[in-house]
Amino acid sequence: MKLAILADVHANLEALTACLDHARAQGAEAYAFVGDLVGYGADPAAVLDVVRTHAEAGAVVVRGNHDAAVVSPGAETMHRVAEEAIAWTRTRLDERHQAFLASLPLLVRRGDLVFVHASADRPADWTYVTDPLHASASLREAGTHYVFSGHVHEPVLYYTALAERPIAFQPVPGVAIPVPPRRQWLAIVGSCGQPRDGNTAACYALLDLERERLAFQRVPYDWATAAAKIRAAGLPERLAARLERGE
Repeated sequence: MKLAILADVHANLEALTACLDHARAQGAEAYAFVGDLVGYGADPAAVLDVVRTHAEAGAVVVRGNHDAAVVSPGAETMHRVAEEAIAWTRTRLDERHQAFLASLPLLVRRGDLVFVHASADRPADWTYVTDPLHASASLREAGTHYVFSGHVHEPVLYYTALAERPIAFQPVPGVAIPVPPRRQWLAIVGSCGQPRDGNTAACYALLDLERERLAFQRVPYDWATAAAKIRAAGLPERLAARLERGE
């Protein structure tokens, strides 16, 4: 079975649609969305409708910090631009959307797989896994061979070897990486809706469970339309510019 894992969609319908289309073309049979479905982008309701449809068909969906901020005002301090986007997002969601976000768990276990937005170690703290030390804490708490996360917006793969701490590996887009369960693996799959590594293409990862291979994918999408929607909505200019620069 092939499992597509998407993170940090951030209300970017164009990026989400492109990644889902690409995943289906690659033979994806199952899906996981690891948080931050909303925030920043101009299509929160449409994105939630798509993700909820997948959830009803069995997809894994976990809560991100922006999702939590929408349903729990004041629970988390964010920078000004993020706060403006969250406040705007609340005005665009109906009760069904709000209830869906509120229902999302922080972490999901499916056999030997763990899905979490930030770190499996205290997921409600929204820790950024940006180094081997934090990766080690997440893997240790998960206690599984595979952990899939987002939050950082840049794709990276951590794996255990003989060293005490995990090793960080920078994946090449589209190249399948052997991920046998004799090691632990923590994949930060990159951002579908707001990549920040200087590449405008959307990110997601595709896990082939039978062959024990993981491929990090980059998918070109219509970022110009997504940016134009942000400007038309009156959201901060910085959010549109980030899509145009991939940063």
